[in-house]
Amino acid sequence: MPKIFNAGEVEWTGLPFPVPSGYAWSKSDKLGEQADSRKMYFDFMSLDKGKFSYPYHFHRNTEELFVIISGRAVLRSPNGFQNVGPGDVIFMEMGEAGAHQLFNDQDEPCVYLDIRLRVDPDVVEYPDSGKLAILPNLDVFRNESRTSYFDGEESPQAFWPEL
Repeated sequence: MPKIFNAGEVEWTGLPFPVPSGYAWSKSDKLGEQADSRKMYFDFMSLDKGKFSYPYHFHRNTEELFVIISGRAVLRSPNGFQNVGPGDVIFMEMGEAGAHQLFNDQDEPCVYLDIRLRVDPDVVEYPDSGKLAILPNLDVFRNESRTSYFDGEESPQAFWPEL
């Protein structure tokens, strides 16, 4: 059965963990789950004046789409900085080319619909801070801990008592 959501009628919540002062947004309460969606996550997001959305990042395993409902913001991407506003649809592809972050440089909140495929696990990379996160658990690691595939695997026979 079709379900209708309106940005002016949803319950707004913050995130369940502390956020640094440069970031501030509210989101609707898991609309995808309310709709019983099996393949999509989607929520309305409201980005506060003078604040950033999530840290600059890209997804390795999912595409993402923003639809600006009201207000304005500046989009940071590998293409540079672009102003976005009501009616704009912003598609972020998988990988570095889809890196993105919003900043609200206006007086009113920027409300947008955030849609992404439900593909778990997803790996999210943060180029500014050299981190990566594994979703949905939000396990976060620093990139400098990356190693080669066979690092520490040089002697498999040591784990086989019969050999």
